[in-house]
Amino acid sequence: MTIQHDIEHPWYRQFWPWFLILLPATAVVASIYTMIIAAHGADDLVVDDYYKNGLAINRQLTRQQEAKTMGISATLQTEGRDVSIRIPERFSFAQLRLRLSHPMEADRDMTLALHRVAPGIYQSKLPQAISGQWIWTVDVGDGSRWRLDGENRF
Repeated sequence: MTIQHDIEHPWYRQFWPWFLILLPATAVVASIYTMIIAAHGADDLVVDDYYKNGLAINRQLTRQQEAKTMGISATLQTEGRDVSIRIPERFSFAQLRLRLSHPMEADRDMTLALHRVAPGIYQSKLPQAISGQWIWTVDVGDGSRWRLDGENRF
């Protein structure tokens, strides 16, 4: 039995060598593409220091309880890029701090200073229009004894 070689066509003009090369090459390209997707779409959900975050959560809960004890409540409203907070009129602050946090994308979070425009009404403008679910936090600023939290769909 003799093996007959195809002298007319070299190996690189045959179908099977290219088919066998294409299979692992496709896997390499797909893995590189997957790594690119993972690097650009990384979640911000994992934190490095769980203990410090746990202590901060306890401080936040204390501040929320203080707002409840004082009788402070708030309603957040948006219209286009205008955002306003309504609190009971008996509380008078020069301005409030509003932090809007996106649940999944930390790079979209923003902090705004809300200025009093009427008794119990504080307003500001958003840098850009927002949509979807957002978590908001209102307080007077650093060192504030109280804090209000909420969640809105815009």
